[in-house]
Amino acid sequence: MKKTASHLRPRALGLALAMVFSVSAQAAVSEQDAARLGKDLSPVGAEKAASKDGTIPAWDGGMSKVPAGWKPGRLDPYAADKPLFSVDASNLDKYQDKIPPGQAALIKTYKGYKLDVYPTHRSCPVPDLVAERTKKNATHAKIGDDGWRLEQAYTAGVPFPIPKTGVEVLWNYKTRYTGLGSRAQIAALMPDKDGSLVETKQWTFELYPFNDPKNNTLKDIEGIDSKLLFDVQSPPSRAGEGYLIHAYLDKPQDAWIYFPGQRRVRRSPTFAYDNPIAGFDNLYFVDQIKMFTGAPDRYDFKLIGKKEMFVPYNNYKLIDKKNKFKDMLGPEYVKRDFMRYENHRVWVVEATVKGDKRHSFAKRVFYIDEDSWALLHVDMYDAKGNLWRVQEGSLWAAPDVGACMSYEYQMYDLVARRYVTDNWTAEGEVLDITAGKEGRVNAATFSQDELRRRGER
Repeated sequence: MKKTASHLRPRALGLALAMVFSVSAQAAVSEQDAARLGKDLSPVGAEKAASKDGTIPAWDGGMSKVPAGWKPGRLDPYAADKPLFSVDASNLDKYQDKIPPGQAALIKTYKGYKLDVYPTHRSCPVPDLVAERTKKNATHAKIGDDGWRLEQAYTAGVPFPIPKTGVEVLWNYKTRYTGLGSRAQIAALMPDKDGSLVETKQWTFELYPFNDPKNNTLKDIEGIDSKLLFDVQSPPSRAGEGYLIHAYLDKPQDAWIYFPGQRRVRRSPTFAYDNPIAGFDNLYFVDQIKMFTGAPDRYDFKLIGKKEMFVPYNNYKLIDKKNKFKDMLGPEYVKRDFMRYENHRVWVVEATVKGDKRHSFAKRVFYIDEDSWALLHVDMYDAKGNLWRVQEGSLWAAPDVGACMSYEYQMYDLVARRYVTDNWTAEGEVLDITAGKEGRVNAATFSQDELRRRGER
């Protein structure tokens, strides 16, 4: 039978709708909206104004000047602050809407767990280059037709300062400005209920080509999100191990491992997604590193909106060189005197596993700071909808980098009733957050030859 226009109309309509959806999914904001940046919005898209009740002050540029004596772990600019109040089991109902479900679960589960809420300081600065590139991105950056890939953006700037979708917020987190690279002595710590502490010490080196002002487009960075190298120092059974990771914007990361007993570098085919990380008793998955790492292709991301929440902020106590790990960690949770929470506006994004994909976490809910685009809290759910793991980050302003940094992370497993911390720096050498800018970390650091060389020393 000869097909008529009426036979073709439904298919044509479907194609037209698909084209409209594709264009709308990629569309940047208008010039009029972009003009708000630096006016009623900060240069990276946060609301400049104070909250209605004044508990969140107006953003006035953040900590842009380097205080005398500043080095990470050597100065707490808010040391004189006292808690305004605490959220605990006795008043949880009053503050239920101000904390993520994961924090509520921890308060209900563990005796003595509480959130000490301090005065809010909007300490995160924005470098001029980041402000300039972000404004250009507002009308330029695009998500690909697959719905998750960052297709187009200027580097060293926030891609979507006025986000319309959950995946745009996620990309703002993944590409947030934290300097060009760093080097640090870090510790991963796994307390047990008997008071023992399993500690893995390592040197870590990080490089972020996206933030390098010499680069301008995604083509310039060849799809690289970041490069990481880990040199394990302890425990003795793992000393000499090394890990090299090249993380990409649009595909799972490449990883290589050096085993000192074999004296050779091997490619790791499974260092991605929900594969367990060695040495953590199956409590910590690869894509939980730095709260969320790797390609976001296995999830659909829904933007729930923005709300005021009590989140970890200005946590200078966690990096204070006067503190010792054994004094900071209890058998069930990080001791509360070392945690600081403030009232901030955060973007809430819900991630659910796609129908044709798999992941141990069927759902994740992200809480992302509006001033820095840092990911401060994640709730993780199993396939039955039960809250399984709770992870929180830290945040502190680093005026020498011109950004807020996230280093220390803690993850609580509500099923195993155990927790782990990662990237803790209090007992290591002073965190070198300007290493990338000043050349102590560069592209040559992240080669297989360098991985082998460090392992054979």
